[in-house]
Amino acid sequence: MEYTNSHCKKYAGTFLLTILSLCVVGAQDTVRKSPAFRKPAPPKAPAKIESVAVPEDFASVMNRMVEAKPAIQQRQFELLQLRYDLSDQPATESVMARKKPGQDGVRVRLTDGQSWEGLAEMKPTEIRESGLFPVGFLPLPHPNHPEGGMLFPKFHIDEIKKQEARDLTRFDLDYDLPDHFLPEFPPAIYLTTRADLGDVSQGKLVTMDNFHELFKDALNPKQLEGLRLLVAPFMQQQFNQTDDRRSVRPSRGVACFDCHANGHTNASTHLAGDVRPQEFRHRLDTPSLRGVNIQRLFGSQRALKSVEDFTEFEQRAAYFDGDPVLATKKGVNILERGSQVHFMAEFQALLDFPPAPKLTVLGRLNPKLASEAELRGETLFFGKAKCATCHTARTTRTT
Repeated sequence: MEYTNSHCKKYAGTFLLTILSLCVVGAQDTVRKSPAFRKPAPPKAPAKIESVAVPEDFASVMNRMVEAKPAIQQRQFELLQLRYDLSDQPATESVMARKKPGQDGVRVRLTDGQSWEGLAEMKPTEIRESGLFPVGFLPLPHPNHPEGGMLFPKFHIDEIKKQEARDLTRFDLDYDLPDHFLPEFPPAIYLTTRADLGDVSQGKLVTMDNFHELFKDALNPKQLEGLRLLVAPFMQQQFNQTDDRRSVRPSRGVACFDCHANGHTNASTHLAGDVRPQEFRHRLDTPSLRGVNIQRLFGSQRALKSVEDFTEFEQRAAYFDGDPVLATKKGVNILERGSQVHFMAEFQALLDFPPAPKLTVLGRLNPKLASEAELRGETLFFGKAKCATCHTARTTRTT
């Protein structure tokens, strides 16, 4: 067959288009097979974001702890009975500012067959090796030591509920010590700046409801603001709005004066935050703030050198068991050092000791006024017990 020029021209274009088409198809196939052209995988479900909430819901936490409560309370009661005589034996000569009597007699129990006179004749090494050291002098554990946390006497809980409708009841624990061993309630308040006023609390527990009425004429505006912050409730480890709280309802928290009632104490308990593991932590009974203006160390960590340090870091640390992550989760109240902390500290520095008419200006007992028992105690305090080595006798009020 002979091909003319017209044939060649006719079919050359068709042939060329065919070759080009095959090249394009081959190239597309090569691209599709390359890793860069792989079909995208179907979208995965978004990764689950971890919640800041505890893995156990509140109802489960509460039911579990309420069920365990009777056994925990019974165990603590038996421990107290083993260590101490907790009967009510009011003293006839020793009374508090509002005349509540102290407790009389030695309350630490000895092992059967032992006497205090017998122990006094033994050397310390003999007592230790014989296992005769009175267990009542060992650190007393928290009512539930593995759990810990702030725990308030019922009389304080009842008064706060009455005044502020704020409930400091824990569903997992009750306070363990009898009321007759606790400070009188509410404590009296004496101010270094206004000794002429006597007890400025007027027999009332100072709270957000009444602080302004009670102190507006006795404090300057800065001190009054400091007191307001001391009675203002803020979030705390056991009293907050999270699922692992220890109050039935979400709580507004606790105030500084919920433990340091009226600037003194109601013997609320907690665990010191400076030691781990948990079993080595000591039970802390709230100390008084009276005389804080002459104090030099604040807290067992020895890291707090001023009442300002104590005021600021108490809420950052002790309120949340020393855990800054928990503090953030539960709503830590960050106090501003230059104004709020300073104002709070200024009021605390005004808290004075009650009148002590039996003490001289040198902090020693007046032998004409003191009882024989008190004089024996003073001899022990400054002598064999060496209490005065740390607890220097000082007083600012003698009338």
